[in-house]
Amino acid sequence: MSAHHDHSHGGHDPGGHGHSHGPGGHDHAAHASERSLAIAAALTGAFMVVEAVGGWISGSLALLADAGHMLVDFAGLALAYVAIRMARRPADARRSFGYDRFQILVAYSNGLVLFGIAGFIIYEAWRRLEDPAPILAGPMFVVAVAGLLVNIAAFFVLHGGDKEDLNRRGALLHVLGDMLGSVAAIIASIVIWSTGWTPIDPILSVLVCLLILGNAWRLVRESAHVLLEGSPAGIDGASVAERLGRRVEGLADVHHVHVWMITPKRRAATLHACLAPGSDGPAVVRAVKRVLREEFAIGHATVEVESDICADGAISDHDHDHGHAHPHDHAHDRTHGHGHDHPHDHAPDHRHGHDHRNRAGARPSANPDPSASHGAAPAPGEPTPRPA
Repeated sequence: MSAHHDHSHGGHDPGGHGHSHGPGGHDHAAHASERSLAIAAALTGAFMVVEAVGGWISGSLALLADAGHMLVDFAGLALAYVAIRMARRPADARRSFGYDRFQILVAYSNGLVLFGIAGFIIYEAWRRLEDPAPILAGPMFVVAVAGLLVNIAAFFVLHGGDKEDLNRRGALLHVLGDMLGSVAAIIASIVIWSTGWTPIDPILSVLVCLLILGNAWRLVRESAHVLLEGSPAGIDGASVAERLGRRVEGLADVHHVHVWMITPKRRAATLHACLAPGSDGPAVVRAVKRVLREEFAIGHATVEVESDICADGAISDHDHDHGHAHPHDHAHDRTHGHGHDHPHDHAPDHRHGHDHRNRAGARPSANPDPSASHGAAPAPGEPTPRPA
């Protein structure tokens, strides 16, 4: 029985994904995301100050809420930028899979922060509906238009990248929320300018929050699935085992299959492969890894080869029938010829011919066979033999 490990992550294998996680490798997509995140963070941070000042001057909740949103977005984009740089660090002894999953932690945190922002805006909107405040529609309109242009620029900087990058998707959701907030502020300013109806400002803020919450929930759910080491979408252990059984010759059985994601782009698997009689073990393992890589995009696989008995099953099913002792006090019962079992309290160097008594002090039943005694009785007239 042996275990074969495949440590290729795509960049080390011609059939992989074309990127490397090794110390000397580089990922062009990661560098592009890093650059786009830096630009988006700079745009968001700069305009956040402008929008906060405009919201304070105009008295618009929509602008102030969007400025607060942009503050958190700036922090989220900056953290996403740091996550990509962290993911480029090589694996070490304590983190054998590297730092890629730090991006998933950031995406999960960004999703939770979006929930907090939405809750705060909804609370402020309820307060504004209870106690309406005057709003300057002119400054509100100017700042909202400028904010929309900045958010559109940031959105296009981030858009069009890797759809499976949850870290980038989280940053994109933040920018999308800002863009929708700017649109809502423009509409609210026009309505207030033309009709004077100020409740439109908090109402549109709540509608934007509801749109954000749907995207935030999907982001949290997907990133949590990765953190819980869930299997990729459309892949499970049963389907992998069934496919390997049909594609790989010399494979008698596949079990204990586990498939999970380090990140959505890095998939890993472990399984037990039971070989058919006469199969070439290394050839079967190579075929198994080729199928996993080509059909399931699994670049890291550990295959434990079995020829007869599953090691895990043998350990769990083992009956520890030798775990208790069977003391036998009647170690001499075959030589003594007694018809019943009874323990002997005499020492091993006892003299033959003495009177056997049981533990209660009673004599054992008479043995009709004189040959069963420890020593033959002396004939009449013969001297009693002295003990050795």
